[in-house]
This record gives sequence, C-alpha cells and structure tokens, in this order.
Amino acid sequence: MKSKIYLDNAASTKPAKAVLDAMKPYLKGYFGNPSSLHELGVSSRQAIDGAREQVAGVLNSRPSEIIFTGGGTESINLAIFGVAKAYLKQHKKPGRIIVSKIEHEAVLESVKALEADGWKIDFLQVDKLGFVNPKDLSKLIKPDTALVSVMYANNEVGTIQPLVQLGSVIAGVNRNRRLKKLSNVVFHTDACQAGGNLELDVQKLKVDLLTLNGSKINGPKGAGILFVRTGTKIEPLIYGGGQERGLRSGTENTPAIIGFATALQLAQKNRLKNVKTLHSLQTFLETNLKKISGVTINGPKNSKLIQDEFNFGLLKLPGTINFSVKNTEGESLMLYLDAAGFAVATGSACTTGSEDPSHVLLAMGVEPVLAKSTIRLSLGYDVTKANLSKLTTVLSKTVDMLKKTKQEI
Repeated sequence: MKSKIYLDNAASTKPAKAVLDAMKPYLKGYFGNPSSLHELGVSSRQAIDGAREQVAGVLNSRPSEIIFTGGGTESINLAIFGVAKAYLKQHKKPGRIIVSKIEHEAVLESVKALEADGWKIDFLQVDKLGFVNPKDLSKLIKPDTALVSVMYANNEVGTIQPLVQLGSVIAGVNRNRRLKKLSNVVFHTDACQAGGNLELDVQKLKVDLLTLNGSKINGPKGAGILFVRTGTKIEPLIYGGGQERGLRSGTENTPAIIGFATALQLAQKNRLKNVKTLHSLQTFLETNLKKISGVTINGPKNSKLIQDEFNFGLLKLPGTINFSVKNTEGESLMLYLDAAGFAVATGSACTTGSEDPSHVLLAMGVEPVLAKSTIRLSLGYDVTKANLSKLTTVLSKTVDMLKKTKQEI
C-alpha cells in the first residue's frame, strides 16, 4: 500500500511502540484466564489489577471505580442503559434523559432506543461554535431527570464543553434532591476524544460516569473503560461470570487492558508536550487553509496556550480542524486527497457513507449545503509542517479543479 500522510486520528490512532511492547507478553506467555487460580491465571489477574491502578491514578479515582470494557461504544451503552435500568428498578417507570445535540451516535442512538420505550429525551442546544450553555442545562432538569450525558470534546469540530460548570449545576440540583430524599441526577461524559490531550481528573470534572477508548489514545482497538463513581446506581447489560464488579461479565481481554492502561499513562505523562506540538501544527494549518478561496473553518479558534489554566485555556482539541469549502462536495475532496496521499475524513468515521449532512454542523447552524462540503483533519504527533504545507497546496489545486469542473457541467 502506498505510504500516506495520516490525518484521521479522531477516527483511530496508530498504537505506540511502548503499548505494543507492553501487550506482547500477554499475547504469548501470560495467556491464562484471569479468573483461573493457577500461576498463569494469577499472573493475568495481577496484570489487570496493576492496569486498573494505573488508570485510576490518571483519573484520580479509586481502582474499584474503573470498569474495563470492549471500547467506547460499549462503555457509553453501559452508562446510558445501565443508569436507565437502575432508575426503572427504583421508580417503576421511565424518566428523562438530557443530551446535547452534537453527541456521538453511540449516545444519540442509545437515547433514541430508550425513547421508543417511553423515556423522554431533552436536548441541550449548542451555539454556532458548538458550546452548550450551563444555564440551559439548569432550565432543562426536571424532577424525573435521571441522567445527563454531555461529551467532553466533540469528535467532528473539537469543541471542548464546560464540564466543570455543568457538573456544578448538577451538584447543586443533587444537594436539593438529597434534602428531599430524591435520587441523584447522574452525570456522564463521553471523553473518548479527550483522553490524549485534556484533564481527566474526575474530581475536578465533577462527573459520575466517564467513558474512554483505547483506539483514540495510541492504544489498542477493542479496549475502553467506564469510570463509575462509588454510589452511582447502575445495572449491568451483560450477564455471566460477574467480572468487573458484576457490571461487565466475560473473560477480560488482558493484552488490550494492559495496552489501554499503558497508552493512557503515556498520553497523560506527555500531555503538555503533545498539546504544544498539536497546537502549533493546528495554528499553522488553519492560517494556510484560510488562504484558500471559499474555505470556512468550523468551530472555535484556539488562542495562545496558557500553561497554568485548566486544559491550558483550550477551546477545542488542539489537533482537530474542521472546514467547509464553498461550492464543492466533501466526499469528492476526500477522495481526491486520498488519491494524492492524504488520509482525511468528511466527518465522524461512524457515519461514513451517510448522505445526510453532519448533525453536529447542522446543530451549530451551518447551512446543509455547506455542511456537506466539509473535511475533518485530526493531526497526530508525527505529522510535520512540511506535510501540512503539501496538503494545503494539493487542496488548493483540487478545489480550483473541482470548481472549474462544476462550472463546465
């Protein structure tokens, strides 16, 4: 296969060498079932326990609050359906769930399924940059609201939501509920896109449930976690041997778990260095993209990094650039760039093939025609400014060619 400049890291990242090295022993010699009592089983169990402590250290949580899963989508489903089952068990009838308009399909399709079963779904609107407003959340919460799910950072435009402020709103509601002996509103965030570059301290974020995915942090596919704060009422979706505190039965995938924990620890250890690298590349690329006729960059713009501020003062993920090109089709642009040696996306990889415009961009008020002319670039740590200069040169020529072809037709 021809070598490509890979610019689709929001879809999947290349596993780091250190991650692969950490996984190898558990693919070869230490292959025992973690539930077995012989030496090979005990070795696997000890490795998983160590990985759980590593992840808990990054999240500033208890090891017992970390549930290993098969990835981000599974974790999200466990969070949403698990809380819904627990609420039904206690209240005997469906309640309400609040989600933002720009959530990942794993969230939106889950609440859609619950809506068919009688749950009420309330949507948080976003502004033209993709931000939700904590004041809007306060107005939406009702006596029968069971769950709020708002993603940490958007997978298409990179907008970083004000989780701390949202968490404060929910904490205030829950203080009043406890006085009335009512059940808490549970706060979940899909943090899959945030794992490599943003603060993950769950005490600071004030979340009850947090989802992470290995394939977004230079770790393995098929590995993820759900942080479940002690005391949060949640029921399992998978039944069997009772692994993972009874919340995720099935033999644990030891190599993937080791790889996930290694990747997360590496990402957070190198967070400042990586953010600086990506922020510099993002600024360089956006400056050059703006020189191309008809280009509009979607979402917020990052300013200078502020090292002492929460998340370094970032408004969006430092490696994500989403832009529309007037009078072109995003899919055509993507295919031409692919042929030229650049792996890019038109939006979320989970909706590739859909003819509908991005629900994220539509929620932000982008016109449908412009929303269908969109490219998403998500940078990795190994890309260079020379790569990006080449990209903008090829892109500019491709845009001119596509517009000329359209005029001739």
